[in-house]
Amino acid sequence: MTDARRRLGASGEAQAAAWYEARGYEVLARNWRCRAGEIDLVLARGRRVVVCEVKTRTTAIYGVPAEAVTPAKQRRLRALAATWLQEAPFAPQEVRFDVAAILGGRLEVIEGAF
Repeated sequence: MTDARRRLGASGEAQAAAWYEARGYEVLARNWRCRAGEIDLVLARGRRVVVCEVKTRTTAIYGVPAEAVTPAKQRRLRALAATWLQEAPFAPQEVRFDVAAILGGRLEVIEGAF
């Protein structure tokens, strides 16, 4: 991955994290990793945990960002979330999966995307 793509991804994740924080969420983890993969953002508000996949693109030439969260990616994120929850500092009452899609700097958060 090039430095420019890394910066673009980090910028999108920061934008998404700021969106959640402005709505009262606490960022519990950024780029949480285990052997099976990575979760971009894990957030909490009260006893709700949100696992957020962030997709950032500058143009839609290869499709809109949310389209990149395929059924296979969704399954992987569910498995990663289960692993994260085993180590969680509390037992959440609810777990939600969101997608933060950033296209040309414009953020759209799809709550409960899958």
